[in-house]
Amino acid sequence: MRFFHGYFRAGLHRRLFFWFGASILLSGLVVTLVMGFVGGMAEPIWRRDLGGALSLAAGRFERVWDVPAERDELARSVARELRVDLVLKDAGDRTLAAYGRPCWRPAFSIPVLRDGAPLGTVRVCVERHRLHGPWRLALPLVLAGAMLWAAAGAIARRLTRPLWEISRVAQDIGSGKLSSRAPLRWRDGGEVRVLAASINDMADRIERQMADQRVLLAAVSHELRTPLTRIRLLLELVRENGSDEKTLDELEREVVEIDRLVGELLASSRLDFAAFTPRRLDAVEVARRALDRAGADPGALAVETNQVQFEGDATLIARALANLIDNAERHGGGLKSLRVTSRPGFVGFEAEDSGPGFAAGEEERVFQPFYRRAPGASADAGSLGLGLTLVRRIAEAHGGSARAGNRAGGGARVGFEVAVSGARVRAETKASPSGAEPEQPRPA
Repeated sequence: MRFFHGYFRAGLHRRLFFWFGASILLSGLVVTLVMGFVGGMAEPIWRRDLGGALSLAAGRFERVWDVPAERDELARSVARELRVDLVLKDAGDRTLAAYGRPCWRPAFSIPVLRDGAPLGTVRVCVERHRLHGPWRLALPLVLAGAMLWAAAGAIARRLTRPLWEISRVAQDIGSGKLSSRAPLRWRDGGEVRVLAASINDMADRIERQMADQRVLLAAVSHELRTPLTRIRLLLELVRENGSDEKTLDELEREVVEIDRLVGELLASSRLDFAAFTPRRLDAVEVARRALDRAGADPGALAVETNQVQFEGDATLIARALANLIDNAERHGGGLKSLRVTSRPGFVGFEAEDSGPGFAAGEEERVFQPFYRRAPGASADAGSLGLGLTLVRRIAEAHGGSARAGNRAGGGARVGFEVAVSGARVRAETKASPSGAEPEQPRPA
Protein backbone atom coordinates (compact mmCIF):
# COMPACT_ATOMS: atom_id res chain seq x y z
CA MET A 1 0.00 0.00 0.00
CA ARG A 2 2.85 2.39 0.75
CA PHE A 3 4.27 1.81 -2.72
CA PHE A 4 0.98 2.66 -4.45
CA HIS A 5 0.39 5.59 -2.12
CA GLY A 6 3.83 7.02 -2.91
CA TYR A 7 3.42 6.29 -6.62
CA PHE A 8 0.16 8.20 -6.93
CA ARG A 9 1.41 11.09 -4.80
CA ALA A 10 4.70 11.34 -6.67
CA GLY A 11 3.47 13.60 -9.45
CA LEU A 12 0.66 14.80 -11.66
CA HIS A 13 2.04 12.78 -14.56
CA ARG A 14 1.44 9.45 -12.80
CA ARG A 15 -1.98 10.44 -11.56
CA LEU A 16 -3.11 11.52 -15.02
CA PHE A 17 -1.71 8.32 -16.50
CA PHE A 18 -3.51 6.19 -13.93
CA TRP A 19 -6.88 7.90 -14.27
CA PHE A 20 -6.71 7.93 -18.06
CA GLY A 21 -5.99 4.19 -17.98
CA ALA A 22 -8.74 3.51 -15.45
CA SER A 23 -11.23 5.41 -17.61
CA ILE A 24 -10.21 3.42 -20.68
CA LEU A 25 -10.47 0.12 -18.77
CA LEU A 26 -13.90 0.97 -17.41
CA SER A 27 -15.10 2.04 -20.86
CA GLY A 28 -13.84 -1.23 -22.35
CA LEU A 29 -15.56 -3.26 -19.63
CA VAL A 30 -18.87 -1.50 -20.23
CA VAL A 31 -18.60 -2.01 -23.99
CA THR A 32 -17.80 -5.70 -23.48
CA LEU A 33 -20.78 -6.23 -21.20
CA VAL A 34 -23.15 -4.43 -23.54
CA MET A 35 -21.95 -6.31 -26.60
CA GLY A 36 -22.02 -9.58 -24.73
CA PHE A 37 -25.59 -8.91 -23.60
CA VAL A 38 -26.70 -7.96 -27.11
CA GLY A 39 -24.88 -10.95 -28.59
CA GLY A 40 -26.44 -13.27 -26.01
CA MET A 41 -29.91 -12.10 -27.01
CA ALA A 42 -29.22 -12.47 -30.72
CA GLU A 43 -27.51 -15.88 -30.56
CA PRO A 44 -30.62 -18.07 -29.90
CA ILE A 45 -32.24 -16.69 -33.06
CA TRP A 46 -29.06 -17.33 -35.00
CA ARG A 47 -28.72 -20.83 -33.65
CA ARG A 48 -32.36 -21.62 -34.46
CA ASP A 49 -32.01 -20.47 -38.07
CA LEU A 50 -28.77 -22.41 -38.58
CA GLY A 51 -30.22 -25.47 -36.91
CA GLY A 52 -33.26 -25.42 -39.19
CA ALA A 53 -31.06 -25.20 -42.27
CA LEU A 54 -28.97 -28.14 -41.08
CA SER A 55 -32.12 -30.23 -40.35
CA LEU A 56 -33.18 -29.77 -43.94
CA ALA A 57 -29.70 -30.85 -45.03
CA ALA A 58 -30.08 -34.02 -42.85
CA GLY A 59 -32.95 -35.22 -45.08
CA ARG A 60 -30.72 -34.96 -48.09
CA PHE A 61 -27.94 -36.86 -46.28
CA GLU A 62 -30.42 -39.75 -45.67
CA ARG A 63 -30.93 -40.16 -49.44
CA VAL A 64 -27.23 -40.19 -50.33
CA TRP A 65 -25.77 -41.75 -47.16
CA ASP A 66 -25.00 -45.04 -48.83
CA VAL A 67 -23.33 -43.41 -51.84
CA PRO A 68 -19.94 -42.07 -50.59
CA ALA A 69 -19.27 -39.84 -53.59
CA GLU A 70 -22.63 -38.09 -53.44
CA ARG A 71 -22.45 -37.91 -49.61
CA ASP A 72 -19.02 -36.27 -49.79
CA GLU A 73 -20.19 -33.77 -52.40
CA LEU A 74 -23.21 -32.86 -50.28
CA ALA A 75 -21.10 -32.46 -47.13
CA ARG A 76 -18.62 -30.17 -48.92
CA SER A 77 -21.48 -28.09 -50.33
CA VAL A 78 -23.11 -27.66 -46.89
CA ALA A 79 -19.78 -26.76 -45.22
CA ARG A 80 -19.03 -24.23 -47.93
CA GLU A 81 -22.47 -22.59 -48.15
CA LEU A 82 -23.15 -22.40 -44.41
CA ARG A 83 -19.51 -21.72 -43.41
CA VAL A 84 -19.41 -24.51 -40.85
CA ASP A 85 -17.17 -27.52 -40.13
CA LEU A 86 -18.71 -31.01 -40.54
CA VAL A 87 -17.76 -34.44 -39.18
CA LEU A 88 -19.69 -37.47 -40.42
CA LYS A 89 -20.04 -40.41 -38.01
CA ASP A 90 -21.54 -43.87 -38.76
CA ALA A 91 -23.98 -45.66 -36.51
CA GLY A 92 -21.04 -47.04 -34.50
CA ASP A 93 -19.70 -43.48 -33.88
CA ARG A 94 -16.76 -44.07 -36.20
CA THR A 95 -15.59 -41.07 -38.25
CA LEU A 96 -16.40 -41.41 -41.91
CA ALA A 97 -15.12 -38.03 -43.10
CA ALA A 98 -14.39 -34.50 -41.89
CA TYR A 99 -14.79 -31.26 -43.80
CA GLY A 100 -13.20 -28.00 -42.70
CA ARG A 101 -11.23 -27.48 -39.52
CA PRO A 102 -10.99 -30.01 -36.71
CA CYS A 103 -14.18 -29.96 -34.63
CA TRP A 104 -13.47 -30.04 -30.90
CA ARG A 105 -16.78 -28.85 -29.53
CA PRO A 106 -19.68 -29.55 -31.92
CA ALA A 107 -22.58 -27.14 -31.61
CA PHE A 108 -25.05 -29.51 -33.31
CA SER A 109 -25.32 -33.31 -33.64
CA ILE A 110 -27.97 -34.13 -36.28
CA PRO A 111 -28.95 -37.82 -36.54
CA VAL A 112 -29.43 -39.26 -40.03
CA LEU A 113 -32.38 -41.73 -39.97
CA ARG A 114 -34.02 -44.01 -42.54
CA ASP A 115 -37.33 -45.57 -41.59
CA GLY A 116 -36.51 -44.79 -37.97
CA ALA A 117 -33.22 -46.67 -38.07
CA PRO A 118 -30.04 -44.60 -37.40
CA LEU A 119 -27.59 -44.43 -40.29
CA GLY A 120 -25.11 -42.07 -38.64
CA THR A 121 -24.65 -38.57 -37.28
CA VAL A 122 -23.64 -35.21 -38.76
CA ARG A 123 -21.71 -33.14 -36.21
CA VAL A 124 -21.49 -29.42 -36.89
CA CYS A 125 -18.93 -26.94 -35.53
CA VAL A 126 -19.84 -23.26 -35.82
CA GLU A 127 -16.92 -21.56 -33.98
CA ARG A 128 -15.60 -19.75 -37.06
CA HIS A 129 -19.16 -18.73 -37.92
CA ARG A 130 -19.93 -17.08 -34.57
CA LEU A 131 -19.35 -13.36 -34.83
CA HIS A 132 -19.84 -12.88 -31.09
CA GLY A 133 -17.14 -15.24 -29.89
CA PRO A 134 -15.35 -13.97 -26.73
CA TRP A 135 -11.92 -13.99 -28.34
CA ARG A 136 -13.12 -11.96 -31.32
CA LEU A 137 -14.50 -9.32 -28.93
CA ALA A 138 -11.68 -9.35 -26.36
CA LEU A 139 -8.72 -9.08 -28.73
CA PRO A 140 -9.76 -5.79 -30.43
CA LEU A 141 -10.67 -4.31 -27.06
CA VAL A 142 -7.34 -5.31 -25.55
CA LEU A 143 -5.41 -3.88 -28.49
CA ALA A 144 -7.47 -0.68 -28.52
CA GLY A 145 -7.10 -0.32 -24.75
CA ALA A 146 -3.34 -0.79 -24.93
CA MET A 147 -3.01 1.83 -27.65
CA LEU A 148 -5.24 4.29 -25.80
CA TRP A 149 -3.36 3.75 -22.55
CA ALA A 150 -0.03 4.34 -24.29
CA ALA A 151 -1.51 7.50 -25.79
CA ALA A 152 -2.71 8.49 -22.30
CA GLY A 153 0.85 8.17 -21.01
CA ALA A 154 2.15 10.38 -23.81
CA ILE A 155 -0.60 12.95 -23.22
CA ALA A 156 0.01 12.95 -19.47
CA ARG A 157 3.73 13.51 -20.05
CA ARG A 158 2.97 16.24 -22.57
CA LEU A 159 0.67 18.02 -20.11
CA THR A 160 2.91 17.76 -17.07
CA ARG A 161 6.38 18.29 -18.57
CA PRO A 162 6.06 22.12 -18.63
CA LEU A 163 4.95 22.04 -14.98
CA TRP A 164 8.00 19.95 -14.04
CA GLU A 165 10.26 22.43 -15.80
CA ILE A 166 8.58 25.36 -14.06
CA SER A 167 8.97 23.66 -10.68
CA ARG A 168 12.65 23.03 -11.49
CA VAL A 169 13.13 26.73 -12.23
CA ALA A 170 11.41 27.64 -8.96
CA GLN A 171 13.73 25.28 -7.07
CA ASP A 172 16.77 26.73 -8.84
CA ILE A 173 15.73 30.26 -7.91
CA GLY A 174 15.13 29.19 -4.33
CA SER A 175 18.63 27.70 -4.18
CA GLY A 176 20.22 30.88 -5.53
CA LYS A 177 20.59 29.98 -9.21
CA LEU A 178 18.90 33.13 -10.48
CA SER A 179 19.88 32.60 -14.13
CA SER A 180 17.54 29.60 -14.48
CA ARG A 181 14.57 30.15 -16.83
CA ALA A 182 11.59 28.09 -17.96
CA PRO A 183 11.56 27.40 -21.73
CA LEU A 184 8.72 29.04 -23.67
CA ARG A 185 7.87 26.67 -26.52
CA TRP A 186 5.42 27.55 -29.26
CA ARG A 187 3.38 24.44 -28.48
CA ASP A 188 2.97 25.38 -24.82
CA GLY A 189 -0.12 27.55 -24.77
CA GLY A 190 -2.76 28.76 -22.40
CA GLU A 191 -2.23 28.86 -18.65
CA VAL A 192 1.07 26.94 -18.74
CA ARG A 193 2.70 29.52 -21.02
CA VAL A 194 1.34 32.36 -18.87
CA LEU A 195 2.73 30.66 -15.74
CA ALA A 196 6.14 30.07 -17.36
CA ALA A 197 6.29 33.69 -18.54
CA SER A 198 5.37 34.90 -15.04
CA ILE A 199 8.07 32.73 -13.46
CA ASN A 200 10.65 34.03 -15.94
CA ASP A 201 9.58 37.61 -15.33
CA MET A 202 9.84 37.07 -11.59
CA ALA A 203 13.31 35.56 -12.02
CA ASP A 204 14.37 38.51 -14.18
CA ARG A 205 13.19 41.01 -11.59
CA ILE A 206 14.82 39.11 -8.71
CA GLU A 207 18.11 38.78 -10.60
CA ARG A 208 18.04 42.46 -11.53
CA GLN A 209 17.14 43.47 -7.98
CA MET A 210 19.93 41.36 -6.49
CA ALA A 211 22.41 42.80 -8.99
CA ASP A 212 21.27 46.33 -8.14
CA GLN A 213 21.62 45.60 -4.44
CA ARG A 214 25.16 44.29 -4.91
CA VAL A 215 26.10 47.37 -6.91
CA LEU A 216 24.41 49.60 -4.34
CA LEU A 217 26.20 47.99 -1.41
CA ALA A 218 29.53 48.24 -3.22
CA ALA A 219 28.89 51.90 -4.04
CA VAL A 220 27.77 52.72 -0.50
CA SER A 221 30.81 50.97 0.95
CA HIS A 222 33.04 52.98 -1.35
CA GLU A 223 31.30 56.31 -0.78
CA LEU A 224 31.18 55.93 3.00
CA ARG A 225 34.96 55.65 3.17
CA THR A 226 35.43 59.29 2.08
CA PRO A 227 33.43 61.00 4.86
CA LEU A 228 34.67 58.48 7.43
CA THR A 229 38.28 59.22 6.45
CA ARG A 230 37.63 62.94 6.74
CA ILE A 231 36.01 62.51 10.14
CA ARG A 232 39.04 60.52 11.29
CA LEU A 233 41.39 63.29 10.14
CA LEU A 234 39.26 66.01 11.73
CA LEU A 235 39.24 64.09 15.01
CA GLU A 236 43.03 63.87 14.90
CA LEU A 237 43.17 67.64 14.37
CA VAL A 238 40.83 68.17 17.31
CA ARG A 239 43.09 66.05 19.54
CA GLU A 240 46.20 67.90 18.47
CA ASN A 241 45.01 71.50 18.17
CA GLY A 242 41.75 71.53 20.07
CA SER A 243 38.34 72.19 18.58
CA ASP A 244 37.32 75.31 16.72
CA GLU A 245 34.11 76.36 14.98
CA LYS A 246 35.36 75.52 11.50
CA THR A 247 36.43 71.99 12.44
CA LEU A 248 33.12 71.31 14.17
CA ASP A 249 31.22 72.55 11.10
CA GLU A 250 33.22 70.23 8.88
CA LEU A 251 32.54 67.31 11.24
CA GLU A 252 28.84 68.12 11.15
CA ARG A 253 28.82 68.21 7.33
CA GLU A 254 30.51 64.83 7.14
CA VAL A 255 28.05 63.33 9.63
CA VAL A 256 25.13 64.75 7.64
CA GLU A 257 26.64 63.29 4.45
CA ILE A 258 26.89 59.84 6.04
CA ASP A 259 23.32 60.20 7.30
CA ARG A 260 22.17 61.10 3.78
CA LEU A 261 23.93 58.09 2.25
CA VAL A 262 22.43 55.76 4.86
CA GLY A 263 19.01 57.33 4.30
CA GLU A 264 19.17 56.62 0.57
CA LEU A 265 20.22 53.05 1.28
CA LEU A 266 17.34 52.55 3.73
CA ALA A 267 14.83 54.10 1.33
CA SER A 268 16.02 51.79 -1.43
CA SER A 269 15.68 48.79 0.90
CA ARG A 270 12.14 49.82 1.88
CA LEU A 271 11.20 49.88 -1.79
CA ASP A 272 12.87 46.54 -2.47
CA PHE A 273 11.02 44.84 0.40
CA ALA A 274 7.77 46.82 -0.01
CA ALA A 275 7.99 48.00 3.60
CA PHE A 276 5.38 50.75 3.16
CA THR A 277 3.06 52.36 5.72
CA PRO A 278 0.37 54.17 3.70
CA ARG A 279 -1.79 56.80 5.37
CA ARG A 280 -3.60 60.04 4.51
CA LEU A 281 -1.16 62.93 4.04
CA ASP A 282 -1.46 66.67 3.42
CA ALA A 283 0.66 67.65 0.40
CA VAL A 284 1.26 71.24 1.56
CA GLU A 285 2.27 70.16 5.06
CA VAL A 286 4.59 67.48 3.69
CA ALA A 287 6.28 70.00 1.37
CA ARG A 288 6.61 72.58 4.17
CA ARG A 289 8.31 70.04 6.45
CA ALA A 290 10.67 69.01 3.67
CA LEU A 291 11.79 72.62 3.21
CA ASP A 292 12.22 73.03 6.95
CA ARG A 293 14.36 69.87 7.30
CA ALA A 294 16.54 70.93 4.38
CA GLY A 295 17.04 74.39 5.87
CA ALA A 296 15.56 76.00 2.73
CA ASP A 297 13.58 79.24 2.54
CA PRO A 298 9.92 78.56 3.53
CA GLY A 299 8.90 81.21 1.03
CA ALA A 300 9.99 78.90 -1.79
CA LEU A 301 6.78 76.89 -1.31
CA ALA A 302 4.21 77.58 -4.06
CA VAL A 303 0.79 75.92 -3.80
CA GLU A 304 -1.11 75.75 -7.09
CA THR A 305 -3.94 73.37 -6.17
CA ASN A 306 -6.88 72.87 -3.84
CA GLN A 307 -6.39 69.08 -3.84
CA VAL A 308 -3.86 68.53 -1.07
CA GLN A 309 -4.96 65.22 0.47
CA PHE A 310 -3.46 61.96 -0.79
CA GLU A 311 -2.51 58.53 0.49
CA GLY A 312 1.14 57.50 0.77
CA ASP A 313 4.07 56.49 2.92
CA ALA A 314 5.23 59.57 4.86
CA THR A 315 8.84 58.42 5.13
CA LEU A 316 9.25 57.69 1.43
CA ILE A 317 7.46 60.86 0.31
CA ALA A 318 9.71 62.90 2.64
CA ARG A 319 12.77 61.16 1.20
CA ALA A 320 11.66 61.93 -2.37
CA LEU A 321 11.12 65.61 -1.53
CA ALA A 322 14.47 65.80 0.27
CA ASN A 323 16.17 64.37 -2.81
CA LEU A 324 14.44 66.92 -5.06
CA ILE A 325 15.60 69.79 -2.87
CA ASP A 326 19.11 68.33 -2.53
CA ASN A 327 19.35 67.90 -6.31
CA ALA A 328 18.41 71.54 -6.83
CA GLU A 329 20.92 72.71 -4.23
CA ARG A 330 23.80 70.53 -5.49
CA HIS A 331 23.35 70.73 -9.26
CA GLY A 332 21.00 73.63 -9.96
CA GLY A 333 22.60 76.56 -8.22
CA GLY A 334 20.05 76.51 -5.40
CA LEU A 335 16.34 75.88 -4.98
CA LYS A 336 14.12 78.58 -6.47
CA SER A 337 10.69 77.13 -5.66
CA LEU A 338 8.95 73.93 -4.58
CA ARG A 339 5.55 73.73 -6.23
CA VAL A 340 2.57 71.64 -5.17
CA THR A 341 0.32 70.90 -8.17
CA SER A 342 -2.47 68.51 -9.07
CA ARG A 343 -4.44 66.99 -11.89
CA PRO A 344 -7.46 64.66 -11.72
CA GLY A 345 -6.49 61.75 -9.48
CA PHE A 346 -2.90 62.89 -8.82
CA VAL A 347 -0.94 65.28 -6.60
CA GLY A 348 2.45 66.54 -7.81
CA PHE A 349 5.60 68.10 -6.36
CA GLU A 350 8.05 70.06 -8.50
CA ALA A 351 11.42 71.61 -7.59
CA GLU A 352 12.70 74.47 -9.73
CA ASP A 353 16.29 75.73 -9.67
CA SER A 354 18.35 78.55 -11.17
CA GLY A 355 21.10 76.42 -12.71
CA PRO A 356 22.10 75.81 -16.31
CA GLY A 357 19.41 73.19 -16.86
CA PHE A 358 19.75 69.81 -18.55
CA ALA A 359 21.76 68.98 -21.62
CA ALA A 360 19.92 67.46 -24.57
CA GLY A 361 18.77 63.94 -23.72
CA GLU A 362 19.81 64.24 -20.09
CA GLU A 363 16.23 64.61 -18.82
CA GLU A 364 15.76 60.83 -18.79
CA ARG A 365 19.29 59.77 -17.86
CA VAL A 366 19.18 61.63 -14.54
CA PHE A 367 16.73 58.98 -13.28
CA GLN A 368 19.10 56.11 -14.05
CA PRO A 369 20.93 54.48 -11.09
CA PHE A 370 24.40 55.86 -10.33
CA TYR A 371 24.18 58.53 -13.01
CA ARG A 372 25.96 61.76 -12.11
CA ARG A 373 25.17 65.00 -13.90
CA ALA A 374 28.61 66.53 -13.55
CA PRO A 375 31.39 63.94 -13.46
CA GLY A 376 34.37 65.14 -11.48
CA ALA A 377 32.55 68.15 -10.03
CA SER A 378 32.90 68.85 -6.37
CA ALA A 379 29.16 68.92 -5.99
CA ASP A 380 29.12 65.21 -6.74
CA ALA A 381 31.52 64.32 -3.95
CA GLY A 382 29.89 61.68 -1.82
CA SER A 383 26.93 61.35 -4.19
CA LEU A 384 25.74 57.86 -5.08
CA GLY A 385 23.75 58.99 -8.07
CA LEU A 386 20.65 57.42 -6.51
CA GLY A 387 18.75 60.54 -5.49
CA LEU A 388 16.52 60.97 -8.54
CA THR A 389 16.39 57.20 -9.10
CA LEU A 390 14.76 56.89 -5.68
CA VAL A 391 12.40 59.73 -6.57
CA ARG A 392 11.15 57.81 -9.60
CA ARG A 393 10.85 54.51 -7.72
CA ILE A 394 8.94 56.16 -4.87
CA ALA A 395 6.59 57.86 -7.34
CA GLU A 396 5.93 54.61 -9.22
CA ALA A 397 5.35 52.76 -5.95
CA HIS A 398 2.60 55.30 -5.23
CA GLY A 399 0.98 54.88 -8.65
CA GLY A 400 2.61 57.95 -10.20
CA SER A 401 5.67 58.94 -12.21
CA ALA A 402 8.67 61.30 -12.22
CA ARG A 403 9.70 63.85 -14.83
CA ALA A 404 12.47 66.35 -15.53
CA GLY A 405 12.91 69.21 -17.97
CA ASN A 406 14.18 72.73 -18.51
CA ARG A 407 12.30 75.90 -17.54
CA ALA A 408 11.44 78.47 -20.17
CA GLY A 409 13.23 81.20 -18.23
CA GLY A 410 16.32 79.13 -17.52
CA GLY A 411 17.09 76.48 -14.95
CA ALA A 412 15.72 72.97 -14.48
CA ARG A 413 12.43 71.59 -13.27
CA VAL A 414 12.36 68.12 -11.60
CA GLY A 415 9.26 66.64 -10.02
CA PHE A 416 7.03 63.67 -9.40
CA GLU A 417 3.36 62.91 -8.84
CA VAL A 418 1.50 60.31 -6.81
CA ALA A 419 -2.00 58.90 -7.02
CA VAL A 420 -4.46 60.54 -4.64
CA SER A 421 -6.12 57.21 -3.82
CA GLY A 422 -2.85 55.35 -3.26
CA ALA A 423 -4.51 52.21 -4.71
CA ARG A 424 -1.22 50.76 -5.88
CA VAL A 425 0.36 51.23 -2.45
CA ARG A 426 -2.46 49.28 -0.82
CA ALA A 427 -2.28 46.52 -3.41
CA GLU A 428 1.47 45.96 -3.15
CA THR A 429 2.24 46.57 0.52
CA LYS A 430 1.27 45.47 3.98
CA ALA A 431 0.05 48.12 6.38
CA SER A 432 1.88 48.54 9.66
CA PRO A 433 0.19 47.59 12.95
CA SER A 434 -2.56 49.94 14.02
CA GLY A 435 -1.32 53.06 15.66
CA ALA A 436 2.32 52.66 14.55
CA GLU A 437 4.02 55.90 13.58
CA PRO A 438 5.97 55.94 10.30
CA GLU A 439 9.69 56.42 10.43
CA GLN A 440 10.70 60.08 10.02
CA PRO A 441 13.74 60.76 7.86
CA ARG A 442 16.67 62.56 9.31
CA PRO A 443 17.87 65.81 7.77
CA ALA A 444 19.87 65.27 4.57
